[in-house]
Amino acid sequence: MQQKYTMKTLLFLFVLVFLSFSAGAQKIVRVEPLSWWVRMHTPLTLMFYGENLRDCSVEVDQQGMSVRKVRNAESPNYLFVDMDIAPDARAGEYTLLLRKGKKKLTYTYKLEGRREKSAGREGFSSADMIYLLMPDRFANGDPKNDATYDTAEKPDRNDYFGRHGGDLQGMIDRIDYIASVGATAVWSTPLLFDNEPKSSYHGYACADYYRIDPRFGDNALYRTFVTACHRRGLKVIMDVVTNHCGAAHWWMRDLPYQNWVHQFDRYTSSNHLSSVNMDPNASTRDRMVHESGWFDTSMPDMNLNHPDLLQYFKQWAVWWMEYADLDGLRVDTYFYNEKEPMAEWCKAVRAEYPAVNIVRECWTTSPAQLAYWEAGTKNKDGFCSHLPSVMDFPLQSVVCKALTDDGTSSDSGMKLIYRSLSHDFLFDDPRRLLIMAANHDTERVADEVGKNPEKAKLVATLLATLRGVPQIFSGDELMFASKDLTQGHGGLRVDFPGGWPGDTLNLFDASQRSTVQQDVFDHYSRLFNWRKTESVIHHGRTMHFAVEDNMYAYFRYDDNGAVFVCVNAASQPCTINWERYDEVLRNYKPEGKDVLSGRSVTVGHPLYIAPLSSLIVKFER
Repeated sequence: MQQKYTMKTLLFLFVLVFLSFSAGAQKIVRVEPLSWWVRMHTPLTLMFYGENLRDCSVEVDQQGMSVRKVRNAESPNYLFVDMDIAPDARAGEYTLLLRKGKKKLTYTYKLEGRREKSAGREGFSSADMIYLLMPDRFANGDPKNDATYDTAEKPDRNDYFGRHGGDLQGMIDRIDYIASVGATAVWSTPLLFDNEPKSSYHGYACADYYRIDPRFGDNALYRTFVTACHRRGLKVIMDVVTNHCGAAHWWMRDLPYQNWVHQFDRYTSSNHLSSVNMDPNASTRDRMVHESGWFDTSMPDMNLNHPDLLQYFKQWAVWWMEYADLDGLRVDTYFYNEKEPMAEWCKAVRAEYPAVNIVRECWTTSPAQLAYWEAGTKNKDGFCSHLPSVMDFPLQSVVCKALTDDGTSSDSGMKLIYRSLSHDFLFDDPRRLLIMAANHDTERVADEVGKNPEKAKLVATLLATLRGVPQIFSGDELMFASKDLTQGHGGLRVDFPGGWPGDTLNLFDASQRSTVQQDVFDHYSRLFNWRKTESVIHHGRTMHFAVEDNMYAYFRYDDNGAVFVCVNAASQPCTINWERYDEVLRNYKPEGKDVLSGRSVTVGHPLYIAPLSSLIVKFER
């Protein structure tokens, strides 16, 4: 009798456990966006995820926030809820009540007050210089977070493609160094959670769009970093990826809709044919494979034609802008996205922040194809991206190459720079282009110029004085070279010496730099700190002159002044022929100031420029 009672008891307990985990059970696991703000322009759709949320009703008891529409997904574990926030809604906590039959769930959702003048924030512009860094390779300020219980890849500083331990605290600790180079803005490669089992250090395979990778820190520390940058006069640009997530993203285990990501019968890579976006002769299939194929085996391609996913990404960008007080966005692999939804995405973000800047990576060396993506370009097919800035890869592809030979042929040397800028007629405003000689995906400047410091300084001269928004890659100011060119990205994305406890060399400390390193650093610092207040460089027009003997000369000028730049990339000295530049110089005083040396320069007086050197002269009206 006792044995039967025990068996009945066990059976009863089993039934209770089964019922608690049956299809009728509900549990909220996450709600995104994590929070929202009053007085926002962007509509709010909450994505609930949990156990069996299908067919739940949702309501809010307090005034100021209400439910407009509730929608199921294909997965029973998602619920999309369109919310209304009254214009007079107050900041505070709101209780959301989910009902399904007799079962009830509550969730506390927070509406926050906006910062004063948040919507009117101004983004980065041609008045800025952007310092690009990779957090994992910059500085390790907190070795305790190098490995965490909830991350797959553990640190191995000897692995070219492994985690090395750089983090947000290291970035915070080195803000003064970044500012000393002359930077006015910081762009870091993605800081969001990337939980791939290997090569996760780069951050471009996101596993959670609302979470800073714990090996870098947390959301609050990221906000602390932005605040610290602002106090030092540095803007912050967030690197975002809408084209793909990571294979380890939490939703890949349970997609809300099967077409949330592009899926094929077998793995299909993008064909990487960026030209199909504007090619009137391109086949429909080629466009589809470019747009829907995966960027990599660990990077599922997102379907931005899905309205809930597009809304998700609109809110996500706005959430980070507002939460962290950002100054701009850089969009990775931009032209792999569906172009019309991405144009809508950009329009939505800029509707919330009309003066903010968004720059996109459109990696093509064709000026005509690049111009297609710039807002304001009158494209034949009527497409408008609504994006104000693009990365000038046509110029990037020739900046270092122009310094690798003597320019004797018609398609070499400084003629490459001249020819690149001759395509400026294609752009609505070339001053909005982001210009660079290198970034985290290209060869390093020192590698490209054969580790010649004089050529490296000429690269800095060009970036500091040409039209556009200059960006430099961390370490180029100190002649960093790839550790091993055979290792590709892993070899060029070197650690910054001195960023790790126990480093025997600290290049953040000027006293430990070589004479060559300090000379190149001083050139960068002097130029870009001078550039901060030179309106004519930020906004002025450009007039350049045909290259002669591998010497390239140009003016940046406006009604108040002019800056004359002469870059002598030849192996012989050159003489300035002042009469050649009279059409500009006659409008300004003949006495100018050499920006690099501080000495006076008089138009008409003989002036020689040494081989592999530059002259920058400021003239007043």
